[in-house]
Amino acid sequence: EVRVTGEKGDARRFVSEAGEVDLLIAAGGDGTLNEVLHGLMDLSMGARPVLGVMPLGTANDFATGCGISRDLRTALALCMEGEAVPIDVGKANEHWFLNVVSIGFGAAVTATTPPELKRLLGPKAYTVMGAILAMNVHQYHGRLTLPDREITGSGPIAIVGNGRQTGGSVQVAPRAFIDDGLLDVLVVRHIPAIALLTAARELQQLSPDGEYISYWQTPWAEAHSEEAIPVNLDGEPVQFSSVRYEAVPRAIRVIVPPNCPLLSATAR
Repeated sequence: EVRVTGEKGDARRFVSEAGEVDLLIAAGGDGTLNEVLHGLMDLSMGARPVLGVMPLGTANDFATGCGISRDLRTALALCMEGEAVPIDVGKANEHWFLNVVSIGFGAAVTATTPPELKRLLGPKAYTVMGAILAMNVHQYHGRLTLPDREITGSGPIAIVGNGRQTGGSVQVAPRAFIDDGLLDVLVVRHIPAIALLTAARELQQLSPDGEYISYWQTPWAEAHSEEAIPVNLDGEPVQFSSVRYEAVPRAIRVIVPPNCPLLSATAR
């Protein structure tokens, strides 16, 4: 059976109406996958069918990160013949995400600006820092709590990753795996102009103890701010002033290529 979405919420509803099936194939982009994920998580663990992915969206960040081919014949063959593996999903309060959450500047860019500006968070350190400084972006003040530390400060952007990339192949959580039970958290604090080179080095090093840019791998993180902050979950815009992010291990089964770079076993 093939069902075509007509409006927001259809994909989630289709999952609930599918009945007892072994395989569900989502043909679409990251937003479609996010809706399907919500539908799967509405079901009990034993009732969730295996998920196959055919990348038909604009960026297809999750599929691309997994190494799923954009060639639809190849992607469909993988869905029919490939092996399903259990993977983690992320939770943000009552919302679910499969790939990446962008918080603050990145989410505001995604939600409100034309496509050419959505690529401001490019792969080069100077591009990222230059964009933040040149745009004079809003600094969000708040508190981040991790299992082993608490950080208070201001900054324009943060990333929470189950997957690694967003914005059409920009690697924002380069150490992430989708089966390690952890979320990767990248935080950019306020960067004065004189600290640009230091921040650029920290972006390359991704240390948990950076002065301006820090990177952690954690099962959960809580964020509390003095105002509602724009948040983008797999392309879906929301706002939070208080939120708990957590990894839900082995929550769904997804068909990925045998050499999928987001599986921890592949990296060994």
